[in-house]
Parts: sequence; C-alpha cells; structure tokens
Amino acid sequence: MSRMSNGPVVNGVDLGMLNYTEEVPYNGTIPTGGSSLIQDLNVFYNAGDIAWMLTSTALVLLMIPGVGFFYSGLARRKSALSLIWLSMMATGVTSFQWFFWGYSLTFSHTAGKYIGDLSNIGFRNTLAAPSVGSHKIPDLLFAVYQGMFAAITVALAVGAVAERGRMLPCVIFMLIWSTVIYDAIACWTWNPHGWVASMGGLDFAGGTPVHISSGSAALAYSLMLGKRRGHGTHELNFRPHNVTQIIIGTVFLWVGWFGFNAGSALSASMRAVMAAVVTNLAASVGGVTWCLLDYRLEKKWSAVGFCSGVVAGLVAITPGSGYVPAWSAVVYGVAAGSACNYGTKIKFLLGIDDALDIFAVHAIGGFVGNLLTGFFAADYIAHLDGFTVIPGGWLNRHWIQLAYQLADSVSGFAYSFCGSCLILFVMNLIPGLRLRASEEAEVLGMDDAEIGEFAYDYVELTRDVINGDALVDEGESKFSGDVDSPIGPHEKTFSSSTDETALNSRMQRG
Repeated sequence: MSRMSNGPVVNGVDLGMLNYTEEVPYNGTIPTGGSSLIQDLNVFYNAGDIAWMLTSTALVLLMIPGVGFFYSGLARRKSALSLIWLSMMATGVTSFQWFFWGYSLTFSHTAGKYIGDLSNIGFRNTLAAPSVGSHKIPDLLFAVYQGMFAAITVALAVGAVAERGRMLPCVIFMLIWSTVIYDAIACWTWNPHGWVASMGGLDFAGGTPVHISSGSAALAYSLMLGKRRGHGTHELNFRPHNVTQIIIGTVFLWVGWFGFNAGSALSASMRAVMAAVVTNLAASVGGVTWCLLDYRLEKKWSAVGFCSGVVAGLVAITPGSGYVPAWSAVVYGVAAGSACNYGTKIKFLLGIDDALDIFAVHAIGGFVGNLLTGFFAADYIAHLDGFTVIPGGWLNRHWIQLAYQLADSVSGFAYSFCGSCLILFVMNLIPGLRLRASEEAEVLGMDDAEIGEFAYDYVELTRDVINGDALVDEGESKFSGDVDSPIGPHEKTFSSSTDETALNSRMQRG
C-alpha cells in the first residue's frame, strides 16, 4: 500500500512514489502472525529494516571470533588456542540453548517481571508477528539477532578460565549460566514486561545484560578457580604472546559493534545512524585516552593499551548509543578509558587473578556507560526512529533517571556475581566437573592438555632448566610442588624448532 505523494513528476512518473513505500499495518491475530500459504507475511515489514537487521546479525556474530582472538593474544602461547575454542564453543552451545528455551525465557510475549515462560520453546509460534523489541521487525528476525547477543555475552565471560580452567566444566557452565543468569537479566532489562523496563531504566544495547553480567561472572569464575600457577612470582610472564592477534581481534570487535549498537535500533532509521556515530567516536576517544594514560608511566605507545581503550569505549557507549547526542560520545570515551585503565588495579586489591582484565573492561565499563546514560539521554535522540518516547536523562531535567540506571547496574552485578559463584561452587562438588585443571596440565598448557591441538603450525616445547644447565626430558611431566621433582624454579618456554636447536647447541657447548 503506497501513500499519496506530492513529489516531482517526470515523464508522468511520480518520483516520490519511487522513493517511499509504506508497509501494510499488521492485522494478524494468531501467534505466528498469519499463514504464509494464504497471505504474504512480508507486507507487514519494510525490506530495508529486514536487510539491515540481517546484516547486523552477521556483524554481531563476527564479534565472537574477535573476542577469541583478543583473548588469545593476551594469553600465553601454550594456552592460545583454548581461548579461541571457548569463544567458538560459546556460539554453538548458546545458539542451541537460545533456540530451545533461552529466547522464550527472555522475550516471550507473556513474560513476567523477572523471567519469561516457555510459550516459545523451540521457537514455537516464532515467525511473523511483530516482536516484543519493536513492531518494525518480526519475532523470528528479532530472535536470531538477540541470539547473537546471548552468545557473545557467554564468550566474554568464559575468558576467565584462561590458562588454568578445564574445558568440560566451562561448557556446562555456559549452558547453565546463559539460562539462569543471562536470560533473566535480559528479560528484566529488554522485555517490556521486565521490572527494569517498566521502571524506566535505559539500556539500548546491553550495558547490564551483556557487559556488567559477563564482567561480574568473569570475576566470580576467576575467584572460584584461584590464581594461576606462579601468579605473583617471576615464573608467570604477564606479557601478551601475540599483539598482532590482539589488534585483529579489536578490528573484528570494532566493526561488529556497528551491528551490535546501530542494529539495536531494530530498524534502518536515523536512530541507527546516530548509534553508529557515537559508537565509533567513543571507541576512538577511549583508545587514545588509555594509550596516553599508559604512556605517562612507561613512556611507550602501547598497542595493547590502545586496543584495550577501544574496547572500553565501545563497552561504555553500548547502553547509551541510541539515547545520547554525538558530542557526549567524547565524554564516554574519556571516562571509560580512564575508569577501565585504573580498574585493572582492582584485581590486585581483591587478590583475584582476573587474567584478561574482563571485570575491569566490561563490568566497570558497563557501570560507566549506564551512569553516563542517566546524564546524557535525550528525548529527541530516542525519537529519531519516529516512535520511541522517553523522558530522557539529566539533559531533559529528568533527575531520577540516574537512580534508575544505578539500580539497574547494581542489581545486575549482584545477581550475576552471586549467581555465578553459586553455580561454580556446586559444579566443583560434582565428580568430573572439577573447575581447575591439574598442575601438570597447567604446566603443559591448556592447548596440549585439554585440546591436543595448537594455535600455530608447530608444537610448543616446554623446557624446564635445572640450575641453569640441565634439561628435563620432553616426555616427562612433573609437579613443581613435589619434593622429589626435578623441576627447578626457572621455567623457560621455547616456541619453535629454531629455539630448540639454539638451546641444544648452548647445552652442548656447556
């Protein structure tokens, strides 16, 4: 159905009619939205909105290997593949969980204040009716798009197992955590029936459901696992093993975040455009801010620091991206880059070995973003999609909005952290689900002990040197804590045949 147009007419053709087509108002009454055998279900939706949301879905999926590369580059070489493996496994496990019951528990049309029901189990009756997220897109499209959010949230959280956690318990944790923790927080934040949504909390793309929940879960996992072998001593080398990989992961995340934030407009609208603008600007300013803060200490222009700042800026702008004006993104970037940079020191105060600083970047970045949204949310930005109406934040003199944002943030953190600790505590008591790898496996590396494959085209060789001149046989694996163990205090890792040859040559000369 087309509207009447007053556009210019050329050769009898109304150019206004060529540029604008109005979809038929939805008039279905059954849960599926209608029968595709007797009617065209596509007429209820704009093809541009559908195309943009499918593209955004693919962009968010691209972020998941980006997380894997980012985490892998930060870790040591002998556990590099395990972190990529966990990110990809999070996609597989969470996608199944989301199809089977996760989507229904989160976005069922008859959900309660805290969790949904099983009316859409197995995507039952999930087809062409307008979604609970927006009348602009159908249930099925909304379901697959939000499924990517669930998957990347799990991938972010499980990076906490770096270098010392077993794979099988982590996979079981993915399934339980996504159901008990993520689905509940996402329901109360994004489902119109949820208590945060009803209260008036503003979270455009996942400050609490994605970032605060994953960051606090990572802190809980790190706490329950305990510190890595050699933590706090010269034995543990904290330097990332592959900075190029970190940069590649950051690029994947930066690109994918356009689908993550701009896609959350759930339409191809000016609101999506504004979300894209502030996303890129906050990321850029965050990267520069972190890099400058590191330079003041080391007098080095850290590539890892820049990448960390980019991610911090992206995290912070996430909850506000569809609510705030472009200029505020600069504030988001500076605040997130600074807060997350200093936040990396919290793990030392708490005595928790958060190996990849997931809590510092995601939980603290999420807190910063949520609170700033309370300040900078503007009614005219939200209405750029043509239909969203909000009272705004402090820019609109809506002072109570900051309290709403704080309540949302604190409740999400408490629920995710305490719930994750409880899940992990119970799992650790179950035979076969012990969270921590053995010390022997930790010395070998998670790639060798848990996967049997490696991130590179050669096998990493771990050589343990006794008194500087004796080499433990490659086939032997000893616990460093054993009294009779031949392993000395100095552990050296050689990561190529060239390194091995050089070592043997030095041994022969000695």
